[in-house]
Amino acid sequence: MSIRPDEKKTTSGHRGTTPAPIPEFAAAPTIAGKSLAVLRVATGFIFLWAFLDKLFGLGYATPSKGAWLNGGSPTKGFLSNVHVGPFESMFHAWAGTWWADTLFMLGLGAIGVAVIAGVGLRLSAAAGALMMLMMWTAEWPFALSTSTGEATHSTNPIIDYHIIYALILIALAAASAGNTWGLGHRWSALVGDRTWLR
Repeated sequence: MSIRPDEKKTTSGHRGTTPAPIPEFAAAPTIAGKSLAVLRVATGFIFLWAFLDKLFGLGYATPSKGAWLNGGSPTKGFLSNVHVGPFESMFHAWAGTWWADTLFMLGLGAIGVAVIAGVGLRLSAAAGALMMLMMWTAEWPFALSTSTGEATHSTNPIIDYHIIYALILIALAAASAGNTWGLGHRWSALVGDRTWLR
């Protein structure tokens, strides 16, 4: 029995089409792959550091008394100081609630660990992009002034660092950046056909 050039035998003996080739930078540690790996780890560390600082109150953005472990709220300070945009009252209502604190901290920690390890990048990209979009909405860079009449000092009405972080996460997932200096290949084998978990 012959097999057409575009088909191959799988381990079970069935015919299957040849899988799409893995991008060169994802298959081998080339300069591009290494560059994406460094970007991946650095981006993941941004999320992980924010998680650790808010969890333990390391004294940078979060003082010791404001640590989540000491009863502080990771969302209250930011969301209660939103004074701009059409969702101002919604963010004020969310500020300091247990569910907002929990979801925010779980998101920061999980995204940070997953991106650094190079696993679940598609899921991390979706969750991280959603988180960044919500934070972008809270700062509402379109506005020239706040609801209290002060200037916002917005440097760009559309693109800010939240959008850049979201785009980086999406690019890392699309490029399979976890395959270089990460656990991407092992994770892909573990999740199998559940591509949304990759």
